[in-house]
Amino acid sequence: MQIIEQLNALRDPAYAEFQRKLIPTVAPESILGVRTPDLRKFAKELIQTGEAEAFINQLPHGFFDENQLHAFILSEDKDFERCLSRVPAFLPHVDNWATCDQMSPKVFKKHRAELLPAIENWLRAEHVYTVRFAVGMLMEHFLDGDFDPRYLEWVSAVRSGEYYVNMMAAWYFATALAKQYDAAFPYIRDRRLPVWTHNKAIQKAAESFRVPPEHKAALKACKARD
Repeated sequence: MQIIEQLNALRDPAYAEFQRKLIPTVAPESILGVRTPDLRKFAKELIQTGEAEAFINQLPHGFFDENQLHAFILSEDKDFERCLSRVPAFLPHVDNWATCDQMSPKVFKKHRAELLPAIENWLRAEHVYTVRFAVGMLMEHFLDGDFDPRYLEWVSAVRSGEYYVNMMAAWYFATALAKQYDAAFPYIRDRRLPVWTHNKAIQKAAESFRVPPEHKAALKACKARD
């Protein structure tokens, strides 16, 4: 059975309608409505049968669910060098926030130092979701033990008119304010971010249970006026 036939067998029309409202950047008819647990399971099956390699080389895909499946296959790749070559080959074809955010290769956790040059390169890309992915990787892997204040500078330097880039930058700083407050707060205090990103980061941090009340008060006092 062809992969697209297997995806059609797993589709849920009601879930497809729900997804179409959440993911406005893709054509509604490209969303089949396969649920995430089923896609993750299918990705593992394709890896085990050896069919994954041929599938991920068939770009571009025609359906949102195929892109999701591709992202989950990459997320399961255990070979860092191979994964690091496969991800940038796929990124230009990513056209929505869900595929971008759900692609999180597990192997990256063991090779963070080697990942950094790729992240720097992705941050300079013109493609919206490549930049978003880069910021997401910094947020996921470099706000704890491997944190360095210069990564805040990298994200603060991002300038974009794209909502999905700016929202990820805001989430990054909101998370940084929860995990690395002393390093991140000066970016808010000194208004080093674009106004929209600045205010959205404050909003997200204020909504976070990980940010203590005294920090929330200081952040709210820094809200910028348009």
